[in-house]
Amino acid sequence: MKLKLLLILLITFSAQIISAQEGIISGTVNDGEFNDVLPFANILIKGTTKGTTSDFDGKYVLDVEPGTYTVTFSYLGYETKEVAEVIVAPGADQIIDITLNPLANALDEVVVTTTVSKNTEASVLNLQKNSVALLDGLSIQSIKKSGASDIASAIKSVPGVSVQGGKFVYVRGLGDRYTKSILNGVDVPGLDPDRNTLQLDIFPTNILDNIIVVKSATADQPADFTGGVVDIVTKDFPSRAEYSFSAGLGYNSSMHFKDNYLSYDGSPTDALGFDNGQRDLAIPQNIETPLPVVDGNRSAALTRLLEPNLKALENQSGADFNIGFTAGNQYDLNEDGTKKIGYLASLTYKNSTDFYEDAVSGQVFRKQDQDKSVLELTDDRTQSGNIGVNNVLISGLAGISLKSLQSKYKLNVLHIQNGESGASYIRQDNFNVNSNTIFKDVLTYTQRSITNILLNGEHTNEDASWKVSWKVSPTFSKIYDKDLRTTPFRFEPETGNFTISPSESGDPSRIWRDLEEYNVASKLDLTRKHQLFGRDAKLKFGGAFTIKERDFVVNQFSTPIQSQAGNYSLNFEGNADLVLAPENIYDPETREGTYVRRDSNISDSFNSQITVGAGYVGDEFKLSDRFNAIVGVRFEKFDLRYSGENQDGEVFDNQTILDKADFFPSANFIYELNEEANKKIRASFSSTTARPSFKEASNAQIFDPVSSTFFIGNIDIQPTYINNYDIRFEAYGEGTNFFAISGFAKTFDDPIELTFIREARGQFIPLNLGDAKVFGAELEYRRNMGFIPGWENFNFNANISVIESQQTYSEDEEAARIDNLRTGETLDDTRQLQGQSPLLLNVGFSYDNNDNGWQGGIVYNVQGKTLEIVGNGDIPDVYTLPFHNLKMNLSKEFGKENSSKITLKFENIINDDIESVYQSFGAQDQVYSSRYPGQAISLGYSYQF
Repeated sequence: MKLKLLLILLITFSAQIISAQEGIISGTVNDGEFNDVLPFANILIKGTTKGTTSDFDGKYVLDVEPGTYTVTFSYLGYETKEVAEVIVAPGADQIIDITLNPLANALDEVVVTTTVSKNTEASVLNLQKNSVALLDGLSIQSIKKSGASDIASAIKSVPGVSVQGGKFVYVRGLGDRYTKSILNGVDVPGLDPDRNTLQLDIFPTNILDNIIVVKSATADQPADFTGGVVDIVTKDFPSRAEYSFSAGLGYNSSMHFKDNYLSYDGSPTDALGFDNGQRDLAIPQNIETPLPVVDGNRSAALTRLLEPNLKALENQSGADFNIGFTAGNQYDLNEDGTKKIGYLASLTYKNSTDFYEDAVSGQVFRKQDQDKSVLELTDDRTQSGNIGVNNVLISGLAGISLKSLQSKYKLNVLHIQNGESGASYIRQDNFNVNSNTIFKDVLTYTQRSITNILLNGEHTNEDASWKVSWKVSPTFSKIYDKDLRTTPFRFEPETGNFTISPSESGDPSRIWRDLEEYNVASKLDLTRKHQLFGRDAKLKFGGAFTIKERDFVVNQFSTPIQSQAGNYSLNFEGNADLVLAPENIYDPETREGTYVRRDSNISDSFNSQITVGAGYVGDEFKLSDRFNAIVGVRFEKFDLRYSGENQDGEVFDNQTILDKADFFPSANFIYELNEEANKKIRASFSSTTARPSFKEASNAQIFDPVSSTFFIGNIDIQPTYINNYDIRFEAYGEGTNFFAISGFAKTFDDPIELTFIREARGQFIPLNLGDAKVFGAELEYRRNMGFIPGWENFNFNANISVIESQQTYSEDEEAARIDNLRTGETLDDTRQLQGQSPLLLNVGFSYDNNDNGWQGGIVYNVQGKTLEIVGNGDIPDVYTLPFHNLKMNLSKEFGKENSSKITLKFENIINDDIESVYQSFGAQDQVYSSRYPGQAISLGYSYQF
């Protein structure tokens, strides 16, 4: 019996070894006539009977013995392609994405022969080349070549794209409001739900199928974008078992291992991205806080419920580190492999520490209002200090897919957990309203979480003439500002005393803000292949519905000081931790000490709901053999309802604030200039919109305790409507060689802009400020350096966008600017559009050698001076200055089948600052905000097995 069992185990183990030695040829077959996949194409190993067909997603998988092969791809009425020199190593996966073009005469037989290396390079640009819409794409092969570990790093190589703060993507220099990111084709809110873009550094690249950046609208795309839509598409499942581990360590000499780094004692679970309850609301919302003169004992008891730690403490800062795991596999459910089930999972953990010394934020400078001949700005408020921030980010993705010849079902669950702890010690000098000096300790903690579920299905009939796709995706978002603590002391230089002065420094304050939002997005797409004008065409129609609801609740308290003789706060000597020390809490007997008072405003809390219903129809067709078009129209019904109260006591009870029903037409044309279709002219027109966020269309007043600024909502804000015009010439060379020159124009009706509130200090509000026009040109160039002997593994790419924006003034803005013109100054007819960069430049060299496993690159990017906040009255405009970022990376693959990889990266080699300044006629620039990011170096290791 033991011998039999041993024999069975030996046979099983031997079979696993033999199976493990097999390799895989896999990929996608694409339709060269339309920007789509080609289902049911034939794939055959030449000279054998081994073959398969592509599924309705165009995907195919072939298990083969190690060796060198020629693979043949064919489909009725299409050319046949043979890919030679396909080398399959033991246990390796050779990916071949192929495009088959239709025959001019169905009776002809055309065989095109290429090599696997040339085909892989060409497939990177294939999606862009065959699309009628203006888009750029990144395949998984090109992402791997770039050495990028996450999407935010990878997408920087897409022309016209920049990444802000290492995580948020901007297209064509347009700000966050005009760029939209979606996950697997559906809208997903990010860690900051008031942004239109999803945080991109949370996704590891090895779970991706591709990234698509659409720059011109089609009817099936959502209407609320202008710069572009970034669609992040995850894999269904890998072609074979894939497991990976990665770890990284980052060091910044300006931020890490600094003994004066600021932090405070939080909860034991901060390292896991959430608070364990230690910072929960201390005094429930239904409990009143009586004044000490009314009930001294109860006031003292409630005050003791507050966490007493208020001081920013000096500690040594640690380095950045991250760790990640991914796993995936697929299994056949029947003998012929036509039914498969697979899974994909990833888990990443990132812990980063930032420390900004002498950081400047929220400063206020004004024009001299008495003497117009004075050109220099006068300081109203200056503010600087040290800021320490620790950020923990955990993201997990798990998905399961079921696929047959004509159907596919996919279930994805994504969860993101983020905790951000901050401590600051700020000096604030005021000069106009109150001339004084304030020192304040600020302690913050924000806990964010997102859970997204995606269920989608795709179905086709036997001849693939019909295709149906449906998606349902609920998302639950929670953002909790937990116990934001600000403790200000007025400093008297003459005596050296620190006091708490309600009229000048303000009282110490505590803020809890709870934001909870759910979002359910659903869509249905139907595609029908048909004949139009005697040529193949594709009709696409469908609908979508999205509902979002947000609850925003604010609880705010202050802890004033009750004094009988003199100023009791002198006892604290500027030490914030003494404010709530047990001996300093209000004593009913002495009638002195610190007590708690509820300060919440009636306008701070609100409930709001958005619904968007959409329907569309579009047709992709040929006007001639070389002239393709997509023409369509999209209808969207947008409603925003609001419940809350303003400062005047006006109550809004589920009141409709915005009710818009609009048609958004689009037309995209492409003309091939030669028979090879490697030179094209594209033209497009579309209408799109940009809508206000929940907090913008509200009465909320949101305070930033670090910069001492207020965001004031505007219940009367209106959407922006944009007309987009594009024209582009493209030339495709061998491999990835590519050249394009583009021109575009956009007109904005009622753009939403952030502006200062006149005569207020540190307050800004979103307003519709006149109309705007944007004109731009883009130049893109990619070139393999193989024309120089020995440089075959080097590539050069560059893209530049030059943009002119012209914003007209509203009557109020024009009057305010005229009132504050300096002597000799004239008012231009227009100004720059807020958030629109006039210049975007990306230049890079890369090296990639598959033979020795070395990869590297150096990239420079910069954005031009951008209007950040629109001035008002005597407060001038604020501009973000160019940040010159030079980065370099170097990586080496090694080990069996190059399964190990080590990567070294350098950031901000030029050592530039991030700075925003006030600019006014004839005056020296004055700093609004400034931070020094320092120079960072990181080392990473990954292992795939």
